[in-house]
Amino acid sequence: MKWKGRTVFALVLVSMVASSFLTMSMMKTSANANASQSGSLTASSSTLLPSSTEYPQEFKKLYEAYSAIKKDYIQNVTTDQLVEGAIGGMVGSLEDPYSDYMDPQSAEEFTSTLHSTFQGIGTEVTLQNGRVTVVSPFKDSPAERAGLRPNDQIISVNGESLEGLDLHEAVTKIRGPKGTKAVLKVVRAGVAEPLNIVCVRDDIPIETVNSQIIDKNGVKVGVIAITQFSTDTAKHFKEQLASLEKQGIGGLVIDVRGNPGGYLLAVKEIGEVLVPKKGLIVQIEYGAHGQQKEEYRSTTDAAKPYPISLLINGGSASASEILAGALRDSGNYKLVGEKSFGKGTVQSTMEMTDKSQLKLTIAKWLTPKGDWIHKKGIEPDFKVTQPAYFNATQLPADKDLARDMAGNDVKNLQLILTGLNLSPGRDDGYFDEKTEQAVKQFQTAHKLPATGKVDAATRTQLEDSLRETMRKPENDLQLQKALEVVSQPK
Repeated sequence: MKWKGRTVFALVLVSMVASSFLTMSMMKTSANANASQSGSLTASSSTLLPSSTEYPQEFKKLYEAYSAIKKDYIQNVTTDQLVEGAIGGMVGSLEDPYSDYMDPQSAEEFTSTLHSTFQGIGTEVTLQNGRVTVVSPFKDSPAERAGLRPNDQIISVNGESLEGLDLHEAVTKIRGPKGTKAVLKVVRAGVAEPLNIVCVRDDIPIETVNSQIIDKNGVKVGVIAITQFSTDTAKHFKEQLASLEKQGIGGLVIDVRGNPGGYLLAVKEIGEVLVPKKGLIVQIEYGAHGQQKEEYRSTTDAAKPYPISLLINGGSASASEILAGALRDSGNYKLVGEKSFGKGTVQSTMEMTDKSQLKLTIAKWLTPKGDWIHKKGIEPDFKVTQPAYFNATQLPADKDLARDMAGNDVKNLQLILTGLNLSPGRDDGYFDEKTEQAVKQFQTAHKLPATGKVDAATRTQLEDSLRETMRKPENDLQLQKALEVVSQPK
């Protein structure tokens, strides 16, 4: 089996993604040796017997269990059913949230989503401790607009529990056509009761790079946001960086907040133009004891003639963390924001003979200085937290909020009002007279009936207003700090 020189699209391009991972492509060649061994479990019983030197002696126990079930089990079961279960069980026994098996149907559904756009809620998830856990919602996706956050645990969808389902079964329930609703029940650390978060599924375009220029302290600063690392990300990054440089930028901010990672060679190619002195970008160690090592180095001699800072947060994972580690360890650039997710392993995806797919963790990656950030994350040089209202969630769509109500929904309302500079007077979740007056003030300003109740029209306007407030660069404290870092006089 050979390693191909380019990696494949990872699940980050799917409407709901199987896991946050750095992926490499392990495709079958020549005799398809490993895939053939897996596929041979579906062959006749005579080929399963360990008498053949093709199979390890340990397979005898597996065959004994297979034979007993086929012969004595009270119901008829197909060979395919047992084989699929055996493979799923082997992968599950690894207790690795990033290793996964897709049967032919799941693999076909996954492959069908690899287009320029897809429909869904737009978030990356993994399976942690048996629960579907958000790695990061995509920027400006239905999931982000609804208020999903990294490490949220999705326990049900439209009233259907996800307990006991594998990741693909859970993802299938979350996915759906554009315009339909996914009502998610979410467990969030620090919140006593599960939250109901409503996502309206939509087209999720795969545009991974966008840029702008912001003036700060008299300096033209280029800002490039990378939402994920896919096949064309490096190309688009280089094109937009060249455009910014032609416009005479004096500093650069690269924003990978909420970027769940993806394509290994994309981050390598970006690192090649940023890390000076042909320095290390990342180290890959294969095998249980790191027997094989591979290094990716920059192709650049000199550092950029302007300062660079990188924005990270808890949704920056995998390839985003490779870029963060490379820039940090180069000694030339600063990290701003919050600690990253902590995903330091590499996966490969192998297509088997029946078109099923096996994804396995086959390596770990280290920063240039040899730091394995898995489950630890990367700390920023300048730690900056966003205003509290950045953590607000959707208001409930199934009820109005009014005077004398209490609970998490009212507490969230008060957080939104505070973010809109409308003081509710308290933040404890009790809807008192002052909270009512703040709602009336908002309704009057937006030409809504000043009832003091948060009905559907008021709810929509409150959420739209808060999103607009959050998108303004001046309210983004992390971005402002990053701009300040690169615009300070030398």
